[in-house]
Amino acid sequence: MDRRDIEIFLTLADELHFGRTAQRLLVSQARVSQTIAKLERQLGVLLFVRTSRRVQLTATGAVLADEVRAGWDRIEQAVSAARAAGQSVATTLTVSLEAPALADLAADVFGRFTSHQPSTRIVFREAGFADPLDLLRRREVDVAVTNAPIEEPDIEPGPVIHTEDVVLAVARTHPLAAQHIVTLEDMVGHVVLRAGRRAAPYWDGSGQTPSTWQELLAAVAAGEGISPVAKHAAEYFARPTVTMVPFTPGSPSIRWAICWRRGERTAGIDALVRAVG
Repeated sequence: MDRRDIEIFLTLADELHFGRTAQRLLVSQARVSQTIAKLERQLGVLLFVRTSRRVQLTATGAVLADEVRAGWDRIEQAVSAARAAGQSVATTLTVSLEAPALADLAADVFGRFTSHQPSTRIVFREAGFADPLDLLRRREVDVAVTNAPIEEPDIEPGPVIHTEDVVLAVARTHPLAAQHIVTLEDMVGHVVLRAGRRAAPYWDGSGQTPSTWQELLAAVAAGEGISPVAKHAAEYFARPTVTMVPFTPGSPSIRWAICWRRGERTAGIDALVRAVG
């Protein structure tokens, strides 16, 4: 018996009326009659006694109804339990951060996401310093947060989740350390070390890319170069040998944006995009 045959058989066993059974299941009365006749042919026994005045289960029909109903109830309970479990299973959205401090700086965005998606947990990963998109390309994370613009053929850019000013990291003994503010022109003639995938105009290609953030700060402290970095570095990574000098007001800012593999935007990513607001 297929699912519909079982439903028709058990409903008729309850109603003992072909018309009411048809109405209850939203099928024709002929469909009910045809189904019962088919079952009786397949089993080789009568399941119902029909007269002009009433319908009754035969003894065999009553035993079959009890057995089928018990199994059917177990199947229905299992299906309901599976659906409930599927709705409550916690899922995970894995996000790599080029700057780990973004977990704090963009906490309002991630907070809105979790409030709207209570069954989804965000797991943060620290991205590689030299190539912050590597984890994304290797499918180890669902989303990456990196500085915009994001112009990669295999990566789809999303909205900006945090914007902040830029400061210039210089050695405490560097001539620029004595200035209250610096300009882009002040960087001319100095070796500029690149922090991650820092976008123009702050990096002119004159310096190398250190392997880690600590290597960058060590190189700056040693006077090997200067480096434009996000303003939060002055608070999160302060050290006595390095000075963070602000750029002039109106200088280009750093825009941290989410991105994902092109063509692979999931429901979780959609929810995160909506949380940006």
